[in-house]
Amino acid sequence: MIRKTIALLLFSFAFLNCSSQKAVVAVKPVDHSKNNYIDIISRESLKQNLEIIASDGMEGRDTGSEGQKKAGRYIIDWYMSHGVSFPKGATNYYQYIPAAFLNAKYNENLPDSENIWAFIEGSEKPDEIVIISAHYDHVGIKKGEIYNGADDDGSGTVAIMEIAAAFQKAKDEGHGPKRSVLILHMTGEEHGLHGSRFYSENPLFPLANTVADVNIDMIGRRDPFHKDSNNYIYLIGSDYLSTDLFNVCEEVNKKYNLLTLDYKYNDKKDPNRFYYRSDHYNFAKNGIPSVFLFNGTHEDYHKATDEVTKIEFDALTKRTQYAFAIAWEIANRKDILIVDKTDGR
Repeated sequence: MIRKTIALLLFSFAFLNCSSQKAVVAVKPVDHSKNNYIDIISRESLKQNLEIIASDGMEGRDTGSEGQKKAGRYIIDWYMSHGVSFPKGATNYYQYIPAAFLNAKYNENLPDSENIWAFIEGSEKPDEIVIISAHYDHVGIKKGEIYNGADDDGSGTVAIMEIAAAFQKAKDEGHGPKRSVLILHMTGEEHGLHGSRFYSENPLFPLANTVADVNIDMIGRRDPFHKDSNNYIYLIGSDYLSTDLFNVCEEVNKKYNLLTLDYKYNDKKDPNRFYYRSDHYNFAKNGIPSVFLFNGTHEDYHKATDEVTKIEFDALTKRTQYAFAIAWEIANRKDILIVDKTDGR
């Protein structure tokens, strides 16, 4: 009888121990250090979207034009089809910008226009915002020729659409970002960075809660300095305000073995002054760590010949993946990026 009792007790202990072990396995925490969504970014989807965004039907996407508004409607429809919503606190996908604001500096007789935004809410730190930006305007029609702006900045436009979809898929599968991600398609960049200036002066989320801006402007081509390879990207501004941001950009590139990082235009004394010429600047001047991803200029820059047929989609895909990897790390790292410099203003 004693032996039978002992045997029963041992069996019960073994059963309970086995059950408790299974329970521990069932609540395994999410490992955000493993970015399993980078490969969702697809050459085919980038190409399909760019062939529409940079088509003649969009009439060069000049600020406030019907062609730009048509491109905006396409972007919004695409987000809706992928389950990507507009931000909390907004009533739709538009941030409306009045003509009076757009013309206050240069009086170019621009009509009303809109920034477009999309949002993936963070799971743990939803009030901390990571911005991913690109401008979706171009220069319109000149002397009867349509300037389609496939690289400038159709490439950045479709890149952040893909990035938004990848973050949304991660969230849908229970692996969403810890911090919130705000996707911003800026208007009026070609006329003076108006869209980003308007957002920075009228932010939906406090600038004090904005962790970083990852800005993408022209990532679909190569420049004359890289004739033999498109496996590079210029990084501008990553170390101006935050050593952490510089380190993130370097470390994720090594982790995924993606690109050669070129800092040629990171020198503030560079005569091109690219740091001041894209939308990240309106965040950096407000003390927000910002990085600008750029392939450099080429023979079709601001010409009617900047067409989809000249886009190198292998390069566009890898550079989009790299931008996503930077944003993923910023959104999921334990600590916020520390601002330890004042060189960004």
